[in-house]
Amino acid sequence: MFNKVLIANRGEIAVRIIRACKALNIKTVAIYSEADKNSLHTELADEKLCIGPPNPRESYLDINKVISAAIVSRADAIHPGFGFLSENSKFVELCNKNNIKFIGPNSSTIDCMGNKSKARNTMIKAGVPVVPGSTNPIYKSEDGKVIADSIGYPVIVKASSGGGGKGMRIVECEQDFISLFNIAQIESVNAFGDNTMYVEKYIKNPKHIEVQILGDSFGNVIHLGERDCSIQRNHQKMIEESPSPIITEEIRCKIGECAVKAAKAVNYENAGTIEFLLDENFNFYFIEMNTRIQVEHPVTEMVTGIDLIKEQIKIAAGLKLSYNQSEINIKGHSIECRINAEDPSKNFLPSPGQITALHLPGGNGVRIDTAIYSGYKLPTNYDSMIAKIIVHGEDRHEAIQKMKSALDELVIEGIETNSNFQYSIMNNKVFISGNANTGFIEELLS
Repeated sequence: MFNKVLIANRGEIAVRIIRACKALNIKTVAIYSEADKNSLHTELADEKLCIGPPNPRESYLDINKVISAAIVSRADAIHPGFGFLSENSKFVELCNKNNIKFIGPNSSTIDCMGNKSKARNTMIKAGVPVVPGSTNPIYKSEDGKVIADSIGYPVIVKASSGGGGKGMRIVECEQDFISLFNIAQIESVNAFGDNTMYVEKYIKNPKHIEVQILGDSFGNVIHLGERDCSIQRNHQKMIEESPSPIITEEIRCKIGECAVKAAKAVNYENAGTIEFLLDENFNFYFIEMNTRIQVEHPVTEMVTGIDLIKEQIKIAAGLKLSYNQSEINIKGHSIECRINAEDPSKNFLPSPGQITALHLPGGNGVRIDTAIYSGYKLPTNYDSMIAKIIVHGEDRHEAIQKMKSALDELVIEGIETNSNFQYSIMNNKVFISGNANTGFIEELLS
């Protein structure tokens, strides 16, 4: 087992990783930017190192600074969390060169599954169903239009290195393709430094279903059930739950088997997520793999009782999986709401500032993942998510009731948040029915 782990991240996920390390009796190193000098993760870690100014490119995204911090602190492993360098293959290679274990998959796997064109082709070869679309990288809008014309509109243009809705545009008709492709490509270059695009058939208002997998270095791969992530705004998830309220046991088995098949096709090691779209006829299609821990991992932990961060660390240390597939049992229902510092009444305008008062909900089956505290001043340089409320109930009805109670109890003063908006969703008939799809928020706001 590792002696010391450096956490190459900030906020609630850094706090989450530190707690998992403490449970395994592993010392931790927190890195932080000048904007995060008073952040909770710096106080909870055994050591802390400032690595630069607030701009992420000069701190959390600076590979050399992160590696240097690990060397100086004599950390023997790095946990990247999510975002930042978590899916950067060059970072993984530099970790290896410096004899620092990266807690995640190897660089070749990240390259294969991080490039959506490569991932699609890999899944096709593995027999995993994919959405019809391009099989080769596209660099010119004219070439993309030929593909779009052949598969029929609407289509979606995506950045091969994309994520979080960036470098993505839906094209409803032939006349709009060239301009929207170019806009998406420019966005991809600015966000990821990559002009590689691909085109696929756009499935209107599907369910977004993802499957959590774990794989070790001995070739063992298991899945831990699915998460329904259909409640999204601008392709950013807002609410996640497990299990999906509409999936039958038969589909659950099939989609789980496909996820394992997908992971084995790339010899996947560590925690990962296979993402699918589910259409109105309950056909599912692979869309991408996230080669890291997900924001929404707690709902899987709540229904399985498995600490995914601890499993990540154990796998990276060379241990076999702690569980086999037959030992994975889904119990009850879990829902997560992302609490963001934003004002829904002003088109979700970010709301940084100082938290003047704070009360976090509690009780049986209520979990809060956060790094905020009363008096904490939110930096303006990072994502607006400040907390995650996760609940667990015997069934979905109880989970919804617990979430309503938790949101009602939550008090965050000094800034605006989306908690009231989340509460309204918990009372929405479509959401309660379990039939909400990825177009739900758009329809709600229209």
